[in-house]
Amino acid sequence: MKNDHKITLTEKEMPTRWYNIVADMPNKMLPMLHPVTKQPVKPEDMIPLFPLELLKQEVSQERWIEIPEEVQDIYKVWRCTPLHRAYKLERALDTPAKIYYKNESVSPSGSHKPNTAVAQAYYNYKEGVKRLTTETGAGQWGSALSFATQWFGIELQVFMVKVSYEQKPYRKIMMNTWKANVVPSPSNLTEAGRKILATNPDSPGSLGIAISEAVEMAIKDEKSKYSLGSVLNHVLLHQTIIGEEALRQMEKAGDYPDVVIGCFGGGSNFAGISFPFLRDKLTKGKQLRAIAVEPASCPKLTRGIFQYDFGDSVGMTPLIPMYTLGHNFVPASIHAGGLRYHGAGAIVSQLLKDKIIEAQAIDQLETFQAGVLFAQHEGIIPAPETCHAIAAVIREALKAKEEGKKKTILFNFSGHGFFDLAAYEKYFSKQLTNYSVSDEDIKKWTSKLEPLIK
Repeated sequence: MKNDHKITLTEKEMPTRWYNIVADMPNKMLPMLHPVTKQPVKPEDMIPLFPLELLKQEVSQERWIEIPEEVQDIYKVWRCTPLHRAYKLERALDTPAKIYYKNESVSPSGSHKPNTAVAQAYYNYKEGVKRLTTETGAGQWGSALSFATQWFGIELQVFMVKVSYEQKPYRKIMMNTWKANVVPSPSNLTEAGRKILATNPDSPGSLGIAISEAVEMAIKDEKSKYSLGSVLNHVLLHQTIIGEEALRQMEKAGDYPDVVIGCFGGGSNFAGISFPFLRDKLTKGKQLRAIAVEPASCPKLTRGIFQYDFGDSVGMTPLIPMYTLGHNFVPASIHAGGLRYHGAGAIVSQLLKDKIIEAQAIDQLETFQAGVLFAQHEGIIPAPETCHAIAAVIREALKAKEEGKKKTILFNFSGHGFFDLAAYEKYFSKQLTNYSVSDEDIKKWTSKLEPLIK
């Protein structure tokens, strides 16, 4: 299997456990706080939002969580996903680095998101939930959850960030095909949405706003629960099947990464590819770099502050210890809609604070340039979110060339860009621009946060 273009696993080789990195972290995360009392949240506080089994996973300290057989059976529709060696990209860059990518775009919805969507739909189904509410940025999460809920006969209400709703109509059609109801956020369906529209009728929306709407609707309906595609611990947990497979595939290839890279919005695909490898760093002393790549227009990891903040814009969710730009921050309308989130998950934030992982912020034009180069040499058009990871890979590969060092790079190809061609059209016609955030703007939003962390 050495030096093969594609390294595959059989169904029998698919991992049957998710990996919980909390068990191996040198410093645990601070607890989430109740939005009203500011006291540590208890699992029962979140029962109106999540089924009990997901809440148990959220606070679990166990290293391994068994994947239910029913979830494994649905995973097998597209898993195990292939690991590719990017020989043509390596030659184009004239680099001594070896580049591998885990291709999560082969899922039914075209991204890594079904790994947790199926699990969340399953646990809600087992608890008798009839309807889920959720938010989605670019639509990858909304389409993945739509795919998952139809398997279990659960209704789904999706609040899609308005700018992405307008930019990416075909993702909405995917969700409709899988029986979901989709509205642009902010909407008139909720008090949170109506309040924002009253203040700014032309609001482009944000993930924070859409989360507020989805949470509000779930709380007001006893037959509904809330589901989300990133940030929380149980979501990141489900995604680790990506890295667990990649570990086995790298072993088949006779190789091991020096650098693991994933784009970063709230943390799900970065965690999915990197956490199983970070286990080796934390427990075996492996010299490994893990890089989370975010948009320069939404730089919470690289320029935000570590503070307790709400996961939504209105302040309905628990306070999470995170790197954040402030929950009222509204990022620029870049095409990587899945990365336009103000904060980072607690686990990733703690790992960054402890310097176990790294973060980079990259401008929009550089990411599209990287995506086009990848497509021309490897054949798959990447989603704008994935382009961020590719841009960081190219930086690392060119650095290896400059230094004359061999290096093995692994990244998560988190989704294809077949529904993002309008963004590529704008790139080719030079209609896309870079967006920067001033220090003054970041200070304005973060200064409004209650200083619960000294």
